[in-house]
Amino acid sequence: MWDDTRMTSKPSTAEAGAAPGSQTLLRGLAILEAVAGGARDLAALSASLGTTRSTTHRLAAALVEQRYLTFAPRDGYALGPKLLELGFRAQQAAPVTRVARPHLERLSAECGDTIHLGVLEGDWALYLDKLPGRRRIEISSRVGERQPVWSTGLGKALILDLGEARWRGFHRLGAARGGHSPDLETWLARMRTYAARGIAYDREENEPEVRCVAGPIRDAGGAIVAAFSVTSTVQYMNEARMEALAETVRAIADAISRDLGWAG
Repeated sequence: MWDDTRMTSKPSTAEAGAAPGSQTLLRGLAILEAVAGGARDLAALSASLGTTRSTTHRLAAALVEQRYLTFAPRDGYALGPKLLELGFRAQQAAPVTRVARPHLERLSAECGDTIHLGVLEGDWALYLDKLPGRRRIEISSRVGERQPVWSTGLGKALILDLGEARWRGFHRLGAARGGHSPDLETWLARMRTYAARGIAYDREENEPEVRCVAGPIRDAGGAIVAAFSVTSTVQYMNEARMEALAETVRAIADAISRDLGWAG
C-alpha cells in the first residue's frame, strides 16, 4: 500500500538526518509539541508538521489510542493522561526533586505559602514542583512551565554564580506581567546584592501583587543545580516578612544542598 507520509510534506531538520524508521516517532513527538503549544485540530497540526491531513490524522489517532492525546469532537485534541503519568514519574525520579521534597513540605507546613522548585533550562526557569499554600489565594504558576529568569526570584537564584557578563544576557529576556520592571543598571545592582547574600527576591517584577524569596540549591561540586522560592501576595509578604524569610530560605537551601553532597 502506498504510504502517504512520502507525499509533499517537508521533513524537519531532525527528520532529515534520522533513519526512516524514526521519522514516524519524530512526527509523533512533533504532534505532542504542537498540541502543547495550542494546536487543536487537524488543520493546525498538519500546518505545524508540514504533513498531509491523512498522515496527521493517522499519527494523532495512534497517540489518542495510547492515551498520549485525547480527542473531543467540539474541543479537538488535548494532551492525554499518559503524559501526566510519565511527567509524575519523571518528576519523582529527578534526584533534586526527590531530595528537596521533604524539606519543602516541612517549609510549606511551617509558612503556609506556595513553594516552587525549578531548574535553569537554557535561558528560562523551568518549574519542576509546586506545593500550594494554605492561604486563600491562587498563584498562577504551573509545574512544567517556563518563566523569565530576570523577573522571578527563583530564576534570579538560579544564576547567582554566573557573574555580571552573563546576567546582562538574561535582563528582559521573556515577557513578565509585573509592573515593577527595573532598568538594567538597577537590576544588576540588585543581582550583586543577591549574589553577596545568597538569596534572591521577586518584588512584583513577574506578576502584580506577587512577591517571593528564593534560594539556590547546590550539588556536591558546589554548582547551583536548582532553586526554590516561597511565594505569596503583598498582603502576606511585606518587606519585613521577606527579610525574616530570607534566613529560613537560606537554611533550607543549605540543608537540601548538603543532602545532595555539598560540603558547605
